[in-house]
Amino acid sequence: MIIAMSAMIFLTSVIGLLTLMTRINSVRSGEMNPAYFKSMSGEDIPDAVKVTSRAFSNQFEVPILFYVVTVLYLFLMPFDTLGFILAWLFVFSRYVHAYIHLSYNHIIHRLLAFLFGFICVIIMWINLLINNFF
Repeated sequence: MIIAMSAMIFLTSVIGLLTLMTRINSVRSGEMNPAYFKSMSGEDIPDAVKVTSRAFSNQFEVPILFYVVTVLYLFLMPFDTLGFILAWLFVFSRYVHAYIHLSYNHIIHRLLAFLFGFICVIIMWINLLINNFF
């Protein structure tokens, strides 16, 4: 489980660096005024900046549920095979989701990757609750 969590941290870090580089390049090329970043408002921003910024934000939404349930698994059910498999399926789905979002960005494909990961993390929670509280 710790390796799966580390894989998510790695993905978040890579997307964060990509977001930073995209913003810096947009300012350097003159596409954006650096003053925009003071309040994150005030002008139209290039699509590349919007997409990378949103992809980075996505790493702090549903993945939070994953981090919490994974830590609970480590303490309450450290050797649960179903939880282990679901954790890696969730991580896989997030990599696929990020790839789709940052490349060809087909909404239906992205939605399917999102839903798959979301279902995995919800099943992890259900499994944890059933095995520890019922």
